[in-house]
Amino acid sequence: MTRVFTVSDSIVIGISPDAAYQAVSRPGDMGRWSPENLGTTSGPDGNATLGTTFVGRNKRGGFRWVTRCTVTAADPGRRFAFRVHAIGRTRPRLRGPIATWEYRFEPADEGTRVTETWTDDRRAWPTFVANAFDRIATSGKTFADYQARNIAKTLHNLKRELEQDHAA
Repeated sequence: MTRVFTVSDSIVIGISPDAAYQAVSRPGDMGRWSPENLGTTSGPDGNATLGTTFVGRNKRGGFRWVTRCTVTAADPGRRFAFRVHAIGRTRPRLRGPIATWEYRFEPADEGTRVTETWTDDRRAWPTFVANAFDRIATSGKTFADYQARNIAKTLHNLKRELEQDHAA
């Protein structure tokens, strides 16, 4: 089975690229949209800038963990990205390349096309090890399949909330 290292999806949101960027570049707010992320335990109160480090809180079923992340791109209205480089149950102690998350913002006729991309940075893991781990951690799926579902849900939730806020 070929291992998929990157998955991506897009949605058009009826707001400006700058407004979409302002929402997504606040890591503490991501828990409002993501089915897995719960926000942050440390990091900026507002928008993250290039080089900002934050600790993300996550859950999958009854399992909870934290990750240390560093912002690798912060181009307002265009691109926001961060690298996940440490993980742990209560503190992100285990270091190594884990994943990269990227958000791109492009003008569209109806507002902004937001594209969310997950990249598996566990390149050194043999495919059979990664696939076995993934299926245990996600109840039978690869991380690529699991993240594709999460990305679709996150984008749907982001669109719903940002368009409601914009209309209000």
